[in-house]
Amino acid sequence: MVIGSGGREHALVWKLSQSPLCDKVLAVPGNPGIAAAAQCIQPAAATPETLAELARDAGVDLTIVGPEAPLVAGIADAFRASGLRIIGPTAAAARLEGSKVFAKQFMAAAGIPTARFRTASGPAEAARLLDTFDFPVVLKADGLAAGKGVIVAEDRPRALAALEQLPTGALVIEEYLTGEEVSFIAICDGTKAVALEPTQDHKRVYDADRGPNTGGMGAYSDSRILSPTERARIMETIIQPTLERMHQLGCPFTGFLYAGLMMTADGPKVLEFNVRLGDPEAQALMYRMRSDLLATLVEGAPIEWGPEPSVCVVLAAAGYPGTPRTGDLITGIDTCGATVFHAGTKLTEKGLVTAGGRVLGVTASGRDLPSAIRNTYEAVRKIHFDGMHYRTDIGSKGLKRW
Repeated sequence: MVIGSGGREHALVWKLSQSPLCDKVLAVPGNPGIAAAAQCIQPAAATPETLAELARDAGVDLTIVGPEAPLVAGIADAFRASGLRIIGPTAAAARLEGSKVFAKQFMAAAGIPTARFRTASGPAEAARLLDTFDFPVVLKADGLAAGKGVIVAEDRPRALAALEQLPTGALVIEEYLTGEEVSFIAICDGTKAVALEPTQDHKRVYDADRGPNTGGMGAYSDSRILSPTERARIMETIIQPTLERMHQLGCPFTGFLYAGLMMTADGPKVLEFNVRLGDPEAQALMYRMRSDLLATLVEGAPIEWGPEPSVCVVLAAAGYPGTPRTGDLITGIDTCGATVFHAGTKLTEKGLVTAGGRVLGVTASGRDLPSAIRNTYEAVRKIHFDGMHYRTDIGSKGLKRW
C-alpha cells in the first residue's frame, strides 16, 4: 500500500507494480494516473490509526508512505503497534523534517556541517537577531510548510516583510550558503544506509532560480552530479552521523532519509532534512532505477541504475505557487512520448482536469544529459492545459559536467 496522492506516489506505484514480488498495489487515496496501476481507496478518515486498520483489513504486507505529514503525525508508530510492516520513521525521528528548530539543534549536537543559525520564538525576536547576520539571510518556519516555509531575504526590509509572511511560531534564521544544491537520499534501517543516485531539485518557480519557492518545479538524476569522493564524504560526515545520533536519542531512523545539501567551497553542508523521498526527485529516481525497488526494501537486494540521466519537468497550474486554478482540461498525455506522473489531476465528465498546483511530472531519459533534457521538453510541448507553466531550464546546471 502506498500512502499519498501526488507525483512521488505515482512514481512509487509505477515502480512497485513492475516487481514480480508484488501481487497488488493499493493507493490511499491515489489519483487518476495511479489508478492505471493500483486500486485507489478513499479512506473514511486519514488518521494513523484508521489507515493501520485499513491496511490490516486489506491484508497489506508492506506500506510505503509518500508525504511527510503522515510520518510526522505518527503513522509508522501506529502501524508497528499493530504489527504491520511500514517504510518510514517514527514520529520522534520524523522531527528531523517536522521541526526546523529540532533539525538545526540536532545537527549542531551531532557535529553535522550546516549553516550558522539562531532560533527565535517569533517574529519580534527574529527581527532583533537579524543584526547578527550578513545579508542575504535565510528565514525558515519551524513546522511543515509544503516546501514553501523558506524565504531568502536580500536585505533587512525584505527580511522584516518576510517575517510577516511566515507562519507564526518558532523560526530559524541562518546564514546564506553559496554553491550548488544537491538532493542526497538514502534508504536506512536504523544503523546502516544505502545511498540512491544523486538528484538536483529546482525549487524556485521561474527559470534561473527566480521567484518564490515551490514544492519543486522539476528534477534530474545523473551520476555526474557527485563524484565518488563527494558521495563518500556525505555518507561519512552527514548520513552516518545522523543515524548514530538518532540511535543515541532512542529513535533509530528507518526509511528514506533525504539530505538537501549545498555543495560549498568548504564541502557539503545540510540545508534541510526530509524524512521521505523527494518530490519530484522520486520521479527521476524511479525512472532511472533498473532493479526491483520492492526487492531492495524487503530483501535488501542491491540497487542497479541505468547509466542514462533522467529528467522530470513539472507542469504547474495557473496561480501556482499561490492559490492554483483548477478544472482546466488536460490534453496530450497519451501521445507525448514520455512517462507522465500525475500529481494534481482529477477525472471528470469532460475528461482529465487540473486539481492542484503541481499537475504533472513529465519524465524521460537520454543517452546523455543534453538528449535527456531535449527528449523531456519535446514531450512537454505536446501537453496542454490553460494556464500551464513550467521552467525551461531543468537540468541545465548539469550540462557543465558533460
